[in-house]
Amino acid sequence: MILIGRKLNRRTLLSGLGVSMSLPMLDAMTPAAAKAPQSKSPTRLAFVYVPNGINMAHWTPQSAGAGFEITRVIEPLKEHKDRLTLLTGLTHNGGRALGDGPGDHARAAASYLTGAHPKKTAGADIKNGTSVDQLAAMSVGKQTRLASLELGTEDGRQVGSCDSGYSCAYSNNISWRSESSPMPPEINPRNVFERLFGNGASGESPEMVKRRERTRRSILDFVLEDARSLRADLGTGDQRKLDEYLYSIRDIEARIQRAASGNLGNDLRMEIPAGVPADYAEHVRLMCDLMTVAFQTDSTRVATFMMAREGSARPYREIGVADGHHPLTHHRNDPEKMEKVAQINCFHFSLFSEWIKKLAVTPDGDATLLDHSAIVYGSGISDGNKHLHHDLPVLVAGKMNGTIQSGRHIVYEKDTPMTNFYLSLLTNFGIKAETIGDSNGELKGLSELA
Repeated sequence: MILIGRKLNRRTLLSGLGVSMSLPMLDAMTPAAAKAPQSKSPTRLAFVYVPNGINMAHWTPQSAGAGFEITRVIEPLKEHKDRLTLLTGLTHNGGRALGDGPGDHARAAASYLTGAHPKKTAGADIKNGTSVDQLAAMSVGKQTRLASLELGTEDGRQVGSCDSGYSCAYSNNISWRSESSPMPPEINPRNVFERLFGNGASGESPEMVKRRERTRRSILDFVLEDARSLRADLGTGDQRKLDEYLYSIRDIEARIQRAASGNLGNDLRMEIPAGVPADYAEHVRLMCDLMTVAFQTDSTRVATFMMAREGSARPYREIGVADGHHPLTHHRNDPEKMEKVAQINCFHFSLFSEWIKKLAVTPDGDATLLDHSAIVYGSGISDGNKHLHHDLPVLVAGKMNGTIQSGRHIVYEKDTPMTNFYLSLLTNFGIKAETIGDSNGELKGLSELA
């Protein structure tokens, strides 16, 4: 028996004392949803960006098709090989100089989701293009509380020059609402949490937010009575889902509170805003967990996450790499430096893999969040030493509601536009776009066995 007392609408909220909280998909919502024309779980789309390129010798499989080998960087997801799709041969021509000289890092980030060649300027007259995530958000954003989420881990200026005469807006953003309007990533987990569950997202008043912060009460304390009432009406399976969801919310809150209480161990020699963990791995995990609950509650269906800003010189002492990331990528074929770059690449991907594994076990309707998602991982540069913008590292985790035939390494003709891939993603997302950036047609082979 799915539900003892009542059927639930997909938009059912937990409410109490001025707070409203969305619920994950429960079995009890299925009977009500089945009457609607579209009862299938929604598709989610996310882009995870890593800066400065990747040591491609440890990324690209030598064989194509379903029999591709698991390489060093992607090894943490070997047990999920059937849910991965690796793409080789894709290019961002807009990331190349095209007569503009130096500035590859700025162009790499700016062109990554737009396919555009950004105007070289350090002034206010920036010009890029609309990014694929925002095209998706414009189409489905009205169906969710938040049209999209833009997240990051490093604060970056939006004005001034950050790379050889290119505006900092280019290096520090991958999401663009229009050619002159970047969507700056939020780096503070507390602010993301408040957007999802606090003031503005749930109707919680500013006074309520301040009261909760003063008393250190969880947002769950305000909806506890409604949660208990709902739980009594649910079947055993839904009770377990509700308990796990509420536990994850309280866990995220506690971790954010610990981060806000003091950033001990900060060895980056930079000021870290309150609420931002000094520990990089914990920062990434918090952001990924917030994206999980955002997808789980259908608060948004579109997200971007910059694991670090483009050109980042962050050291990774936690894995024994004290050198800055960006300087290391200019290794001039020094084996020791190349190995350190590979270690950073593996560290980034290991954190990403933790998120993918969590999505793979998070129920969502008749399957999991990962089954209903396309999570794209990659960089706007392949070889960081040469600043190459072709044969870019591209991995897609998830089956995108059955529209991606995963478990393959697909090799495309050299200089195939990355934006062709984005056109295909939008089609699978239910959006028909004529063009994105330099696209010249949809990418073949994603939805069928090539």
